[in-house]
Amino acid sequence: MSERPGLERPGEFPYTRGISHEPRPWIMGQYAGFGTARESNRRFKQLLDAGVTGFSVALDLPTQLGLDSDHPRAAGEVGRVGVAIDSLRDIEILMDGIPLDKISQVRTTANSIGYLWAALFTALAEQRGADPNDFGMFIQNDVLKEFIARGTQIFGPEPSLKLAVDTIEHCVRHTPRWVPLAMSGYHIRESGSDAAQEIGYTFANAIAYLDECERRGLAVDDVAPTLYTFLTVGVELLDEVAKLRAARRVWARLVRERYGARDPRSEQLRIFAFTAGSSLTAQQPLNNVVRTTVEAIAAALSGVQTLHVSGYDEALGVPTEQAATLALRTQQIVAGETGLAEVVDPLGGAPEVEARTDAAERAIRDVMTDVERRGGALACIQSGYLSGELAEAAHRHALRVESGEKVVIGVNRHPAPSEPLEVFTVDPALEASQAASVAALRDSRDAAAVARALDDVADAAKAGDNVVPACVAAVKTYATLGEVVDRLRVVYGSWTLPTVF
Repeated sequence: MSERPGLERPGEFPYTRGISHEPRPWIMGQYAGFGTARESNRRFKQLLDAGVTGFSVALDLPTQLGLDSDHPRAAGEVGRVGVAIDSLRDIEILMDGIPLDKISQVRTTANSIGYLWAALFTALAEQRGADPNDFGMFIQNDVLKEFIARGTQIFGPEPSLKLAVDTIEHCVRHTPRWVPLAMSGYHIRESGSDAAQEIGYTFANAIAYLDECERRGLAVDDVAPTLYTFLTVGVELLDEVAKLRAARRVWARLVRERYGARDPRSEQLRIFAFTAGSSLTAQQPLNNVVRTTVEAIAAALSGVQTLHVSGYDEALGVPTEQAATLALRTQQIVAGETGLAEVVDPLGGAPEVEARTDAAERAIRDVMTDVERRGGALACIQSGYLSGELAEAAHRHALRVESGEKVVIGVNRHPAPSEPLEVFTVDPALEASQAASVAALRDSRDAAAVARALDDVADAAKAGDNVVPACVAAVKTYATLGEVVDRLRVVYGSWTLPTVF
């Protein structure tokens, strides 16, 4: 019996009101990582001491693109927006003194290199004599959204999809506790989409992954319960609550109706919410404390499973330790002092929220129908349609801000000079140190073993086999990420974005 006609209880299909009927605390994770593995290891330990129950590893751009730190294209970017990871040696340093089984989640931005991230942590666990399934790993691994939103793709859409599903398949079969895919709307929204496009394009990409899993013989009830979605939570509180409620509803029906899921866990969308980086302003940056607090409250009202709160200075660079600590305290105050963590879907039944939820569902379905009509996510990526739509949406948003229709305090309303703010800086000497480190690694390892292992990776790719086992063996020989990617590039080629303007 529902609490009122048309409104299911929390924990009931289609899970609009949440995936559990009982209030559960969310995992507090903070996105961190910069410079070399040694510097990031210190920051992670500080966050753990401050009460973090899981953390996200920010990777620098060369790592995300499969480039070693001494590659010419990596110059000037090593350790800038995340930590530089070149090999298993860096993972050993990154996780030194951090017991894997004491962490609820280790999350990462690895998308185009998701299969390598799985290999690195599998190798680390085996090196420590641990079962990789004994700790929580959260690999973003959503490479399709890279083609339309972030641009760190390495290979074309089809081989990229293949590698992402290799990771999903390997984890489902060997480490079912791991999250092998976080369907990522966050970057779509940050690239300029509206809320319906954020969810609609995310689920269109999810269909591509699930269809490929189904083609490989993986049951939806083995795959879907392992997945998360990674979504933004913005400052427009009621609309964001409605969006996340609608997303759960759409997912539940999609998985049941399209894929025939029988396990309720397959239908329950687990959400990792990340406060909107695009809502942060470089002007009057302390205003961002208020923005992220509102966004954290929206996430709490929406019933998310994991939350990151951005630092107030992130419009200027990597957050300082002070900003990162305040962001964590924001989560802790919302969870521990407001009482919101003690209630499931407190806004459920409110006429305005229910109306906005219904409207959000209709808009999301319209977006998904449009993509399906055009041949699905892969076809829309290859044609440039999705990236073109995001560009148009970003342009419309910019015009709204410039005209003042969209109010941004401190930017187009109540502007005023800001007080100078301490900005985090990465020591430029770290780049040279990291480049020297990877060069020294190459000189110290068994070159013949590395060569054999890289040959095995290439052979697996040529045969169409799952590449993760070969990658595990390769990283154990201290083959670098760049070396593995280079061998795969020979098989898969590279990718050029189609012109859409």
